[in-house]
Amino acid sequence: MVPSDNAAPPLDVDRILADPGVRIVVCCGAGGVGKTTTAAALALRAAELHGRRTVVLTIDPARRLAQSLGLTELDNTPRQVKGIDVEDSGGELHAMMLDMKRTFDDVVLAHTDPAKAAEIFANPFYQAMSSTFAGTQEYMAMEKLGQLHARGEWDLIVVDTPPSRSALDFLDAPARLSRFLDGRMLRLLLAPARTGGRSMFSLVTASFGMFSRVVQKVIGTQLLTDLSGFVAALDSMFGGFRQRAEQTYRILQARETAFLLVAAPEPDAVREAAYFAGRLRAEQMPLAGLVLNRVHQPTVAELGAAESRAAADRLATAGGHESAVEVLRAHAALVEQAVREQQVAARFIDAFPQVPTVSVTAQPADVHDVDGLRTIAAAIGRP
Repeated sequence: MVPSDNAAPPLDVDRILADPGVRIVVCCGAGGVGKTTTAAALALRAAELHGRRTVVLTIDPARRLAQSLGLTELDNTPRQVKGIDVEDSGGELHAMMLDMKRTFDDVVLAHTDPAKAAEIFANPFYQAMSSTFAGTQEYMAMEKLGQLHARGEWDLIVVDTPPSRSALDFLDAPARLSRFLDGRMLRLLLAPARTGGRSMFSLVTASFGMFSRVVQKVIGTQLLTDLSGFVAALDSMFGGFRQRAEQTYRILQARETAFLLVAAPEPDAVREAAYFAGRLRAEQMPLAGLVLNRVHQPTVAELGAAESRAAADRLATAGGHESAVEVLRAHAALVEQAVREQQVAARFIDAFPQVPTVSVTAQPADVHDVDGLRTIAAAIGRP
């Protein structure tokens, strides 16, 4: 564990993974801290050790998860991971990677008839929004999580969120996008299209006068036309976006969900973790603990940096002990790094002393297979 004036309680990850009442684990944190690997390791451990039928959903566009699980690719459909040790436990592991456009397409197909869906898919505004619109990825992550939860096919869903601050968008973007899709402005744009008779743009111009000319100047006539067509075609789905986002939001607040913050002992990553912890507390969402990855720990903790450097200097002066000198100086540098990491981690622990924490020692190489994931999972599961 990371030392602090008020040491955090140890995080018992196995208790969380084995609890049948916990159906969702959300891993969140800054980019580059091992969040995707942590999510995959937790899902693997839940399946192998605790016998749970588990699916891990990654929103990270990188392909590391597929590679580490021995899959050639991941897509929007859960794929079962073969070759894992579940003979005794009876568990299963499935993995998938969010395809936000396909998820959006599925939502449209589920709530409109085929002809209306085809009209929506052909609309240029929809094509842009479903692929690149800010917040769409996070909204569709919530949609996919809601779908997986509603199907009831898995004992546990492990979610790998985008890097924060994008991880915060996992909470914020769905509400923003749903407000946009059934907001007042689009309702006003939609109203003339419902009246029939005249073109949408001419009615908007008649209704808004100078304001509409400003809108036309800012976004252009064609985009405004595409937008109006999109809104009219999507009329049957209004209200559903917000309703589904709110339903999933309530699931994230429920007892069946556990949020795990993932960080590295670096100032920016710990700052992001602390910010997210505060946000989860404010939103009354269940924060289960902090996984502190890539922690450096000297093998001989009793030998301090100053003593190690002093011994290295004496041997260097005496001569003939080059290897020992290098080892002692490397040890001194490692001790100093460990102290810096402890000081950084203490900022989170001092701010959130009741949040359980587990440290995972830095690995000599990147995780790229199931054995590597097991090593990480064992380190997290046995603090």
